[in-house]
Amino acid sequence: MQEKIWLSSPHLGREEIEFVNSAFDSNWIAPLGPNVNGFESDISEYLDGGEVAALSSGTAALHLALIQLGVSHGDHVLCQSFTFAASANPIAYVGAHPVFVDSERDTWNMDPDTLEEAIETLRSEGIHPKAMIVVHLYGMPAKMHEIQAVANKYDIPIIEDAAEALGSTYENRPCARFGEFGVLSFNGNKIITTSGGGALVSQSKDAIEQTRFLSTQARDDAPHYEHSHIGYNYRMSNILAGIGRGQMKVLQLRVEARRSVFEKYKSYFQDWNNSGFHIEFQEELSNSYSNRWLTCILIDPEKNNGLTREIVRLRMQNANIECRPLWKPMHLQPVFAGARMFENGTSDDLFAKGLCLPSGSNLTDEQWTRIVGVLDELKNEFV
Repeated sequence: MQEKIWLSSPHLGREEIEFVNSAFDSNWIAPLGPNVNGFESDISEYLDGGEVAALSSGTAALHLALIQLGVSHGDHVLCQSFTFAASANPIAYVGAHPVFVDSERDTWNMDPDTLEEAIETLRSEGIHPKAMIVVHLYGMPAKMHEIQAVANKYDIPIIEDAAEALGSTYENRPCARFGEFGVLSFNGNKIITTSGGGALVSQSKDAIEQTRFLSTQARDDAPHYEHSHIGYNYRMSNILAGIGRGQMKVLQLRVEARRSVFEKYKSYFQDWNNSGFHIEFQEELSNSYSNRWLTCILIDPEKNNGLTREIVRLRMQNANIECRPLWKPMHLQPVFAGARMFENGTSDDLFAKGLCLPSGSNLTDEQWTRIVGVLDELKNEFV
């Protein structure tokens, strides 16, 4: 069988080795160290400011954001339903109730109108949500202007889940800079990676200092181990931060490569659409710039001669090419079966028709030829 083509594989170079070697040479292999400080500074500079704490995962960042917003047992947190489970799981960590909100069709992210409907309904029941988690799905910025207006109207802080959106901008401002807290992820499949890792971003220096305190087991200032708060082992190691420092040097190149992959798919499927098909893409709004972390398409069988996203996915799988359905919405997940959902039908429809295509910044010409070869066969079968 031919070598597997991954959906989004890590893309490393030589810069990372220099920083990792410096950690070994200086014996800074334990958590914290010069690379951690440098990585945080690099991220802050890229985001045009803000305080940053490098952590073990984006999930850890979400968890600490909720804790610092005072979310606890019995509280309610609004959360985008159309997202990965990591956006919602930390709500359960703190004992709160997730309230899921459907998406709008333009960006596939949280719908401001449905959000306001959810808040009004909850308030009529005497419930005031403690926070909302808004996601920039697949790197596409949400409608933050409208969402911020709703959040400000009802005095609900925003946690901006930009785990998939490093390198994306909204109204010329970097994603992760619009909420009370911003969350980044450096998991192995993200636009840049530290193998595993994440970061919490805030404009508040005090909040990030508290994040660092909580993420290092909340050790008080004492010569012995003194703890007056529950702490967590959530800090990023100096070695992984070294990988991150090297990756930051090529971040813009990775964004440009992913956007180039998107344009290749867009051009390719234009020929399909000229032949009677109707393949749809997640499109940018005029005020948005997406890092195009993943290229995603919608395949409506009624508009594509009976072709479905599952037919495409399985044919790709048989050729050892990884494709995946879009995220299964949280309100459809068994673990959140009892959670409230304010829906308009958008995320259900996107999940039924959507497919993520191989989108790595290291996608080769040979791999591209294999991908379009499979797609060409399907086109000829269903034309």
